[in-house]
Amino acid sequence: MPGAQKRLAEIESLMGADNFWSNQTQAQKFIDEASILRKKVDPLLEAENKIADFRVMLELSEGEPASDQPRLEAEMLRDLSVFAKGLDAIELRVLLNGPHDRNSCILSINAGAGGTESCDWANMLFRMYQRWAERRGWGVEVNDALAGETAGLKSVTMVLSGENAYGYCKAERGVHRLVRISPFDSNKRRHTSFASVDAIAEIEETGEIDIPPGEFQVDTFRSGGKGGQNVNKVETAVRITHVPTGLIVASQAQRSQHQNRAAAMKLLLSRIYAQRADAAKAEMERFYGEKGSVSWGNQIRSYVFQPYRMVKDLRTGVQTSDVQGVMDGDLDEFVNAWLRGGCPSKRMAGVKDEEDAD
Repeated sequence: MPGAQKRLAEIESLMGADNFWSNQTQAQKFIDEASILRKKVDPLLEAENKIADFRVMLELSEGEPASDQPRLEAEMLRDLSVFAKGLDAIELRVLLNGPHDRNSCILSINAGAGGTESCDWANMLFRMYQRWAERRGWGVEVNDALAGETAGLKSVTMVLSGENAYGYCKAERGVHRLVRISPFDSNKRRHTSFASVDAIAEIEETGEIDIPPGEFQVDTFRSGGKGGQNVNKVETAVRITHVPTGLIVASQAQRSQHQNRAAAMKLLLSRIYAQRADAAKAEMERFYGEKGSVSWGNQIRSYVFQPYRMVKDLRTGVQTSDVQGVMDGDLDEFVNAWLRGGCPSKRMAGVKDEEDAD
């Protein structure tokens, strides 16, 4: 990772200057960047040292009596197994090198056609992602939710906050398909349901996105929920419509209209940024002739409850019969396989990862 090491050395040189804190905002940005780079560089340096230690241990073991060789070999194999797992974690951190991979993620789930069946499926996915976030130690905040007419959810938007949240969650963007015997069908027939999952990075710095006041419309309404001092009593919830694109966002999780407006505006800016990025990506894929797309209009994974039990990712081929484990948030195998598969459009365009650019 010579590029990252070079950049870290440059920042550390700047941090040693007498006038480093003359601009506190800029200084903090450098400190944050250095922290991120160290998380990438330090594990690799530790791995290099560990490999050197293994070589020394191997040389020393050659001089030991033959009777001790089986024991030494078993110890080496055990240590190598632990080392290999550590390398897998390092590899994933290196792969998460996108400009917004370390940001929080705005995850939205929308029920497809199918009424109650699809709404119930959307609610099941909502629970699955909550469990996944808990496993990873991420925070979960629900910004907006629309209940189904009979059961489940028509749509829900939540913010998952934690290290590399967007980097991991972007693997979930697409249509998720459920096959099961419907609990809502008195004839116990098998049904197929669909729900769309969208994942966009929460944009903290919005200087590159400028929305003139005349391009968005703000509406207020009463929040849903279990009640409270303001909830259901005054119009604290906020809905913002971006007129040129038709994008609509809402927030009702906060207790004041001002807070909900700020949260909704952040959602809107993030969605506009993601829409522009998608447009640029689609143009590149058209130019290089890529047939597939990771846009959320394509089916990415099937969850089969009956007649057999299997969850299969249609992009990577990863599958498991542990359906309950997946629904309880055990998604890392699917996500990691997608990350290791890389971005086909980048490969076709000959674009190198940031660390390989030098």
